Amino acid sequence: MFSSPLLGLPIRLVDGNGRCSGRVEVYHGQQWGTVCDDDWDMNGAAVVCRELGCGTALSAPGEAQFGQGTGEIWMDDVDCSGSESSLSQCSHTGFGEHDCDHGEDAGAVCSGPPIRLVGGNGNCSGRVEVYHGQQWGTVCDDSWDMNDAPVVCRELGCGTALSAPGGAQFGHGTGEIWMDDVGCSGNESSLSQCSHRGLGKHDCDHGQDAGAVCSGLPIRLVGGNGNCSGRVEVYHEQQWGTVCDEGWDMNDAAVVCRELGCGTALSAPGEAQFGQGTGEIWMDDVGCSGNESSLSQCSHGGLGKHNCDHGKDAGAVCSGLLIRLVGGHGNCSGRVEVYHEQQWGTVCDDAWDMNDAAVVCRQLGCGTALSAPGAAQFGQGNGTIWMDDVGCSGNESSLSQCSHRGFGGHSCGHGEDAGAVCSASLILPIALGASEGLLLVLVPLVFFLLFWKRRHSSGRTQVAKTASNARTMNPSFAKGKASEEEDEQNYVNYRDPTENE
Repeated sequence: MFSSPLLGLPIRLVDGNGRCSGRVEVYHGQQWGTVCDDDWDMNGAAVVCRELGCGTALSAPGEAQFGQGTGEIWMDDVDCSGSESSLSQCSHTGFGEHDCDHGEDAGAVCSGPPIRLVGGNGNCSGRVEVYHGQQWGTVCDDSWDMNDAPVVCRELGCGTALSAPGGAQFGHGTGEIWMDDVGCSGNESSLSQCSHRGLGKHDCDHGQDAGAVCSGLPIRLVGGNGNCSGRVEVYHEQQWGTVCDEGWDMNDAAVVCRELGCGTALSAPGEAQFGQGTGEIWMDDVGCSGNESSLSQCSHGGLGKHNCDHGKDAGAVCSGLLIRLVGGHGNCSGRVEVYHEQQWGTVCDDAWDMNDAAVVCRQLGCGTALSAPGAAQFGQGNGTIWMDDVGCSGNESSLSQCSHRGFGGHSCGHGEDAGAVCSASLILPIALGASEGLLLVLVPLVFFLLFWKRRHSSGRTQVAKTASNARTMNPSFAKGKASEEEDEQNYVNYRDPTENE
C-alpha cells in the first residue's frame, strides 16, 4: 500500500449541495480526478470533511451518487484511520492505480462548517454562530475584534473581514452562548483554534452576540493588463469560475473594481473579451446598484445557476490601483501609498525614478513629475510595503500597469519609502512644499525684474545719449539749460540724421 504523508494534495467535493457534500475529487498531475469507492467508508469521509473545514462526516456514499466524474481515477482502496489531517496521508494503491470505473466514484456528505453567519445580507455577514452539542449557539462580544472576524471570514470562504460588530447588531440569537472572551491572532484557519473560556462558559446574554461582516466571495480579474482588468472570476467551492454577461453593466463592474481596490470602472465588456474561461460559471443575471462593497452582495440567479457558455464571460476594466501622496503639502506631493487588500501601504524606493513618479502624477491628475525622492523624504509610512522594484516606462496610465515584484514582495524597510513631487499644473503653493513653491515662483520673478531693470536702464541711457547729440547738432537746444526731462521730450521729436532712410 502507498501513502504520501507530506504531500497534502488539494481535494474538493463536487456536484453536491454546497461545498461540503459531493463527489470526492483529488488534484494530482495538473488535473482533478476521482476516488474509487472500494473500501471507502466513514473514516475516509471524516478525513475529507475535516480537511475541507466542513465539520463531521454524515455519510460516505459510493457508486457515483453525485454523478460520474471524468478524467483520471487517482485513488483506490483508500484506508484511513479517521485521525489523519489529509486524505493523502491515508494508505491507497498508488496514484492512478485502480481497477474501477467512474460508476464507482466515492462521495462524502459533511455536517458543514462548524460556524455560520446569520441575519445579515447573504452568507458572508451576520451574527456568528457555532455548532456544538448538536445545536447552534452564539459567541459573546467580550474581547471580540478585527483579529477574530478575519478568522470567521476565512473559514467560511468569505474573503476578508470588513468589521466585527458586537451588541447583537444582527439581532439576538437563541439557545446557548458557546464562546466568550475569544482571542484570535488573526492567522488561524478556524475559530476553534482561537483561545476562549471554554465551550458554554460565559458571563453574557444574547444582547452581546458578536457578528462579522466579510468582503464576500473572493474575486479576481484574469487575462487583462495587470490585476485591474480582465475576465471576472469568482472563487466558490474550492474552484475559480466565471460570471455570465447577461445583465452585466457598469454598476456591476464598479463593484468589482471597488472590491479589488482597483479604483473606478472604465468599462464592463462582455462576450469573453478577455478570453473564455474554463470550469464553472458561478453567477448569471448579476444586478448591482453600484454601491455594494462586494459582488456577493449583488442579486444574481444563484451560485452555479445559469443559461450561458464561456463565450459570454463578463469582464471589467478598472482605472487601476488607488494611490495617494501623503506627508507633503497638499495632495500632489508626498509619500506614495497604494491601497490593496483593504489597507494603505507604501512603495519601496528600489529602482524608483522619474518614470515611476511621472505615472503617479498622471494617475492623480497632478501634472508632471518634478522629482522622485526616496529614503522616506516625506516621513516613514507604516503597515505593509506593497510594491518594490517598480519599473514604469513612464507612459502607463496607472501604477498598477508597471512591473514590480508582486504585491507584498519586497526587501525593504519604511526608511526606503518612495515619494513623488508633481507640478500640479503649476498650482505650486498647494502642490509643493513651501520652500519648493517659493523657489519656483520667486526665481522667474527675480529674473524678470532684473531683465526689466536692465532694459529700462539701457533705454534711459540711450535717450540721454541721443539727446546730447541733438544739442550739439541743433543750436536751438539751449546747452546746459534743458533738463533731463526736456532732453527726453525733445528726443521724442528728433530724428538722428545719421540713421539710414
